[in-house]
Amino acid sequence: MVGKPHSGRPRRRHVHEFIREVKVPESTRVPGLLASKRGLIVGVANQHSIAWACAQALAGAGMELAFTYQGETMRERVQKTVGSLGDVPLFDLDVQSDQQIDGVFGELQSRWGQLDFLLHSVAFAPKAAMANPFVETQREDFLTAHSVSAYSLVALSRAALPLMPAGGSIVTMTYYGSQKAVPGYNVMGVAKAALEASVRYLARDLGPRGVRINAISAGAVNTLAARGVAHFRDLLKVTGERAPLGRPVDVSEVGSSAVFLASDLASGITGETLYVDAGFNITAG
Repeated sequence: MVGKPHSGRPRRRHVHEFIREVKVPESTRVPGLLASKRGLIVGVANQHSIAWACAQALAGAGMELAFTYQGETMRERVQKTVGSLGDVPLFDLDVQSDQQIDGVFGELQSRWGQLDFLLHSVAFAPKAAMANPFVETQREDFLTAHSVSAYSLVALSRAALPLMPAGGSIVTMTYYGSQKAVPGYNVMGVAKAALEASVRYLARDLGPRGVRINAISAGAVNTLAARGVAHFRDLLKVTGERAPLGRPVDVSEVGSSAVFLASDLASGITGETLYVDAGFNITAG
C-alpha cells in the first residue's frame, strides 16, 4: 500500500527491470549438423535482418549458402553483410518476376545440381497500406502485399522442387499479426495469414516428394522491416512485459530454430507454424 513502511522483504522488481537483466544465451550451433547441405537465402537486407541471423546459424552448422538481393541498389549492402562467409553466390531476384525466379534456380542447378534448403524471408506492403486504417487499404496495395509476402513462397517453392529430388526443407517467416489484429500491422497481417495457409497447402503437395515446409513466427524483433510498423517500439515493450520468459525474443534464437527445421532432427515436422517469441503468443491480450 502507498505509505506503508518498508517490511524489510526484498523489493519486488518491475518487469522492465527484469528484462534489462536477462541475458540471452548465445545461439547453439552444432558444427557439422548441416554439413554437405546447400541452401538459398531469400530476404537478407542488412546485418539486422532475421534472414541474416538464420544464415549465420545455418552456416555455423555447416551449410553452404547462396543469397539473393533485389536490384543493384541492394547488391552492395547484401554483399557487405554476407562478406564474413567468404565468396558466396549472389543472385539478383525480384520475387514478383517469374522469369527472374526461373533464372536464379536455373543458375543454382548449373552450379550445385541440387538444393537442400530454402529460406523465404520476404514481405512488403506499400507505406500507405501500413500507415492508414485497414479499411482504407486500396486494391492495388492489397494485391502487392499478397504477391510479395505470400504468393512468392508458392513461386519459389515450385521452382525449388526440381532441385530437391532427394527431399529438402523450406522455411518462411511469419508473425503473430496473422492471428490477431495487431495495431499498425494492417494489410501485412492479412498477407501473413495467407502465407501461413499457403504453408499448409504446400505441405500437402510437397510431402510426397519428401520436401518439408514450415513457418517460423518470430516475436517482435528490431529489424529494418519492423520499423515500418506503426507503434513498433510500444509493441516491443509490450512483448517483453507479457511474454512468459519476461523478455522479447533474440534474433539468434530465431536462427537456431531455422537450423533445427533445416536439419533431419525435424524430419517429422511439416505444415507447421513454430512460434519463437518467448511464449508471447500463449498469453491473453
